Amino acid sequence: MIGASPRRTADQRHVRGRGRFLDDIAPAGALHLGVVRSVHAHARIRGVDLAATRGAPGVIAAWAAADLAGLALTMPTVYGGSAKGRPWAIPVLAQDVVRYVGEPVAVVVADDRGRLADALETVAIDYAPLPALTSPAEAHHASTRLHPEWPDNAAIGVKGGVGDPEKALAGADLVVQERLRHARLAGVPIETRGVLAYPEGETLVVWSSTQSPYSLRDIVATALGLAAEDVRVLIPDVGGGFGPKGAIYPEEVLVAAAARRLARPVKWVESRRESFLAMGHDREQEHEIRVGFARDGTIVGIDASFLADVGAYPAQGDGLTANTVNHLCAPYRVRDYRNSGTSIVTNKTFNAAYRAAGRPEATFVMERLVDIGARKLGLDPVEVRRRNLIRADEMPYKPGLTYKDGVPISYDPGDFPAAFEGLLARFGYEAWRKRQAAQSTGTTRLGIGVACYLQGTGLGPFESATVRVDPSGKVFVYIGVVAQGQGHATTLAQVAAAELGARFDDVTVVAGDTALVPFGMGTGGSRVAANAGPAVARTAREVRAKATLVAAEMLECAPQDVRIEDGRAHVAGLPTKSVPLGRLAHAAIKSKALKPQGEPGLNACTYYYPDTVTWAFGANAVAVEVDVETLAVRVLQYAATHDPGRAINPVIVEGQLHGGLVQGIGAGLMEAVVYDREGQLLTASLMDYAIPKAADVPMIDVTLDEHPSVINDLGIKGVGESGCIAPAAAIANAVEDALAEQGVTVREVPVTPASLFAARR
Repeated sequence: MIGASPRRTADQRHVRGRGRFLDDIAPAGALHLGVVRSVHAHARIRGVDLAATRGAPGVIAAWAAADLAGLALTMPTVYGGSAKGRPWAIPVLAQDVVRYVGEPVAVVVADDRGRLADALETVAIDYAPLPALTSPAEAHHASTRLHPEWPDNAAIGVKGGVGDPEKALAGADLVVQERLRHARLAGVPIETRGVLAYPEGETLVVWSSTQSPYSLRDIVATALGLAAEDVRVLIPDVGGGFGPKGAIYPEEVLVAAAARRLARPVKWVESRRESFLAMGHDREQEHEIRVGFARDGTIVGIDASFLADVGAYPAQGDGLTANTVNHLCAPYRVRDYRNSGTSIVTNKTFNAAYRAAGRPEATFVMERLVDIGARKLGLDPVEVRRRNLIRADEMPYKPGLTYKDGVPISYDPGDFPAAFEGLLARFGYEAWRKRQAAQSTGTTRLGIGVACYLQGTGLGPFESATVRVDPSGKVFVYIGVVAQGQGHATTLAQVAAAELGARFDDVTVVAGDTALVPFGMGTGGSRVAANAGPAVARTAREVRAKATLVAAEMLECAPQDVRIEDGRAHVAGLPTKSVPLGRLAHAAIKSKALKPQGEPGLNACTYYYPDTVTWAFGANAVAVEVDVETLAVRVLQYAATHDPGRAINPVIVEGQLHGGLVQGIGAGLMEAVVYDREGQLLTASLMDYAIPKAADVPMIDVTLDEHPSVINDLGIKGVGESGCIAPAAAIANAVEDALAEQGVTVREVPVTPASLFAARR
C-alpha cells in the first residue's frame, strides 16, 4: 500500500460541491464582525470615536482597545513561551500607535453584512502621522524607531559558519561579489482567512481556517483567561494555507472575545483586500555576498550577510533567517562559509512562514552566484555544479552548521550528482544548448537555467496518532495535524492500512478537532508525512500486535502464526481459517489475552519525536524565450527532480511538487508585494498582484528520486514546500542566459520586463 497511488479520498466530495468551508457554516442568529484598519503605515492614535457607529442600524457592538477590559491587550505567545530577541508584542487592537497599513484599530459587530459595511465607514479615528520606514536598508540606519524601547530597528540576528572564509577568498582565483534581492510575496490562498465562534455550554467553540488549531486553542484561552479545555477548535475544509495561515492573528482572538461577550455566534471572513493588507507576507531579503572560485569552478569560500524585512513585528523570530543561513550553500561542498542574517522591522505587514520559508531566498542567491561565476570563468554552469555537488560517497555529509533545532546538521543519504544528471537527461539539456546556439538572430533569444537545492524538512518536536479498530471493522485514525488540500486523509490511511493489515477503504482519518486529540504541532515545514506518518505507523503496529494476541486466542494458535491481511486475521498457511478485524475488535473488549497490555480494545496512541530534520535534495531545469524588444519572458519547458525519501503516494507527492513549482514560477516572473514610500500597499488586489495563470505554465515534468531517510522508520523526507524552492533561481538564471550578450545581470526576482529594461541600461 505504501508506494501505491490510490485516488484521494476527499476529492469526490469536493468535485460534487459537498465541501464545507468556513463561510459555509452559518449558525442561526450569527452576528458578523468587521475590522477597522489603520490607513496609515505609522501614526499615533489620538482618539477613536465610536459614538455614531454604536447608533448605526444593525450594530450590536463597537469596540476599541480601551473597551476590551478582561481581554489581553497583546497577542499571547503560544505554549507560554517568550519571543526571541528584543521585546515586542502584537496588539489585539492598536491602542497608541499603528505600525502598518491594515493594522486592526477597532471592531464592529452587526446583524447583517451589508449594515456592517455601512457601520464600518462611520468609525472616526484621529491619527498623528509619523515617518514611515519602507525598506530594510533604510530602517537599519534610520533614527525613527518602530519600537521606542529598542536602540535601533534590528529585531534579531542569526549567524552561522565554518572554516576561515577570509583566508579562502584571499586565495581564490576569482571572487564574485553581488548584491541581490528577493521580493516580498503574499501566499494568496484561494480561500481567505475566516473565524466563527460561539458558546456551547461552558465551552467556547472556535471554527477557523488555520493550519495551527492547538496554537489557536491555547492563545484564545490565554487571551480570554480560560482553561485550554474550555476552548474547542474545529477546522472545516480549508482552501489552501501555504504557511501564512499557520500564524495566529488578532482577528481570531477578537471573534472569540465577541462571541463570549455577546453570548451569540460571531463570524468574520477576510476580504481579498484585507488578505493582502493583513495576512503575513514573506521572502523580502537583501543580500550582500562574496563567493570565491578556483579556476576550474570549484567553490573555495563564501562570505555573506543579509537583511530580512520582517514588517512591523518579528512574528517568526529567527526561524526564517536561520533557514536562509543553513540552506544557502547546502547541496555543495563548501568548507569555508560565513553568513549572518538580521531581521529588520519596517512599516509593513508582519511576516509569516510562506511555503519553504527562507529557503527560496537562499537558493536564489547561491544559484545566481554559481551562474555568474561560471560565466566569468568561461565554464558551463552545469559543469560548475557537477564539480561542487556533494557526492554519494561523502554521506552522511556534515557541513559544520547547527540546525535551528539545536542539532548539528548531518545530511540524509542521497546521490545528488546522479539525480542532477538524470534531470539534465530528461530535460534534454544538450539539445537545448544546440538549439540555443542555432537561434542567435531574430527578435527572441533562448535561455536555459538550472538550480539545485537541499531542504531540511520535518521539524519536530512531535506528532501523535491514535488508531482504533471499531467493531464494525472500520479503522479510525485520529491525528493532530490538519490539511489544506495536501491529501493527508489518503496518505495517512495508506500508512495505517499497510502497518495494521487493514483494507485501505476501511480506514478513516479524523483531524481538525482539539477535543479528540489533545496535542498537535500543526501543519507546516514539510512535516506531516515525516512526523505524523511515523506516528501513525507505530500506532498501527501496536494495534496490530494487540489484534494478533486476540486472534491467536480465537484461532487457537500461537501469536507468531497469526497473519493479518486485507482486514482479516488468519493462521499462516490457512487463509480460509480467518477472523475479520471487526470481530477481533469486539472480542478485544473482554479478551484476557490483552490483560498484560493493560488496556482493552484494539486501540493505541503513540507520539513520534524525530531526532532532527530529514534532508531532501532536488533540482530544476527550465528553458525560456525572451523577446529582445519587449523583454517579455515565456517559459517553454520545465523539469524537476526531488528526493521524497520514500513516497507514500507518488501521485500525491508529484501533485504537491507541481503546486509548489507553479508558485515558484510566479515568484520568478511576476509576484511582488509593493509598498510606496509612505507605506501604502500598491498591490492590494488580484488586479495588481499577479499570480500565474494556466497560460503562464508549461507542462511540468516531475521525477521522484527516492533515497530513504535514516531519521524515521518509514524513510520519509518532506515534499510539501520543496517545489517552491528553486524555480525563481532557475528562471533568473535562464533569463540572464538568454540576454548574456546584452550584458544583463539579474539581481532581483521577480524578473519582469521593467526590471530587465533597467538592468540592460
